[in-house]
Amino acid sequence: MRDYMNHFVTTNNIQLHLLEKPGTEPTLLLAHGLTANAHCFGALMAALPYRVLAVDLRGRGQSDAPVSGYSMDDHTTDLIGLLDALELEQVVMGGHSFGGLLTVYTAVHHPRRVRQCIIMDAGLMHPQVRELITPSLARLGQTYPSWEAYRDMVKTAVYWQGQWDDDIEAYYRADVHHHADGTVTPIPTPAAIAEAAGKGLGLNWLEVMARLSQPALLLNGPVGYGTPGTPAVVPADLAQQTAAIIPHCRLVSIPGNHMTMLFGENARLMAAAITEFVGD
Repeated sequence: MRDYMNHFVTTNNIQLHLLEKPGTEPTLLLAHGLTANAHCFGALMAALPYRVLAVDLRGRGQSDAPVSGYSMDDHTTDLIGLLDALELEQVVMGGHSFGGLLTVYTAVHHPRRVRQCIIMDAGLMHPQVRELITPSLARLGQTYPSWEAYRDMVKTAVYWQGQWDDDIEAYYRADVHHHADGTVTPIPTPAAIAEAAGKGLGLNWLEVMARLSQPALLLNGPVGYGTPGTPAVVPADLAQQTAAIIPHCRLVSIPGNHMTMLFGENARLMAAAITEFVGD
């Protein structure tokens, strides 16, 4: 696991956990996907020259997990409170999947706090996106006999397509409660994730994205999210449509699918695109 600094910030009546990697300004704030945690950005953070803060959204990672309160408004209030607590007047905000939508939502509703937006494989998603992500949701609400059993199970998920490295393993190690008897349980609860997905995907994203005034970088992973023939979470044509809806948007295709784009050499390609965009 990479040796990033850990912080805990109290905001909106909960405690949020975040990872920090020192670097140059501007500061980047990264928000992960629906059931993920801050460690999904481990490889990307290492490849970026900037100061990067990656947050565990409420109910994920080491952040507090209230029973309810998982709307976009709830998450955005958390993040703005985090910026206030850290005395950050403005950041470059980025997010993957659900976090990409949250990035757009936060920037639209708090435009003075977000300088630029980095949207990672989000926007107009495949019509069957709920079915596509079902395999990644199936792990929730279960107890596994050991960390090793859990790791070996997720390694076989079809969307990883055989890819595995230390950063992916660190991401999944941070995904579970490690119990005294050796068993592990995924941290996100089915109820919290169902609320977040229902309230998030139910918004009029065409209208929200059209209101985004900040420059945006859309990073698209066009490879199918599963076995050959499985569609991508954000197919290339829908990524192009998303970029056309957002007033000031640059579209860059990254090798890999919805998850593999975040790791290995793909993360370094993402970092290069982000560095060019932020430096403009």
